[in-house]
Amino acid sequence: MGTVVDVKLKRANKVYHQGETLSGVVILSSKEPLQHQGITLAMDGTVSLQLSAKSVGVFEAFYNSVKPIQLISSNIEVTKAGKLPSGRTEVPFEFPLKVKGSKVLYETYHGVFVNIQYTLRCDMRRPLLAKDLNKSCEFIVHSLPQKGRLTPSPVDFSITPESLQNIRERTSLPRFTIRGRLDSTNCVVTQPLTGELVVENSDVPVKSIELQLVRVETCGCAEGYARDATEIQNIQIADGNICQGLAIPIYMVFPRLFTCPTLETTNFKVEFEVNVVVVLQDDHLITENFPLKIYRF
Repeated sequence: MGTVVDVKLKRANKVYHQGETLSGVVILSSKEPLQHQGITLAMDGTVSLQLSAKSVGVFEAFYNSVKPIQLISSNIEVTKAGKLPSGRTEVPFEFPLKVKGSKVLYETYHGVFVNIQYTLRCDMRRPLLAKDLNKSCEFIVHSLPQKGRLTPSPVDFSITPESLQNIRERTSLPRFTIRGRLDSTNCVVTQPLTGELVVENSDVPVKSIELQLVRVETCGCAEGYARDATEIQNIQIADGNICQGLAIPIYMVFPRLFTCPTLETTNFKVEFEVNVVVVLQDDHLITENFPLKIYRF
């Protein structure tokens, strides 16, 4: 084993909030005494924006608006140039999570066209022919919980051939009635989306019912916006020909890192929707869409 550099945070879940102090240790392991030119630690928080293939070249203004947005950046010297003893050495560090001016630390979010990420990077400079060593570690930032209570916004829905949009030949559709309820489209990111669904009648047997969680990411500026919807997860809640009149529970947990509180800024937006997808035996696909507002309480 050669020389190993590692970064460990004190909190096992690596979750921090704006205004808190990020603390941990830099661990250096070596069989022999180690000469180095200095060890530094850098903390960075950035929003990376990317355009989908269909949007590139549409607006020249996009090329300026998709530059990474720096949320926080800080550097400290862990130890000056010198020599470390053989074995394991731990050097503690602390970083205050404070931003300059009116900037805000957005919640960590891993998307397709919008990515909000916070990292710690340790660099050890080595003399002459020895290779410099580095180690990166991601930590999670949660937005501060909102005060007060969330007002539920229940939605009752009914899906019939007449209620569907974007249908060319409505007469060719089989007859069906599907009713349901979402307990709230105002959602808390740490709590599941719940409700129920009932197939009241259908001329054609139902093959499958699914819940599809979708992220809608918007990048751009005043000159124009690129808006793209992509699937986060798809959960099957019923399989095969469901008994008519049977209440099927709707239950979906929001996946960590791939969802965050609904976010709207000058250069980008992150929004969420859920689709109730019913597949009939003759492969007719019926989709009902519900926009969601996600909060952290």
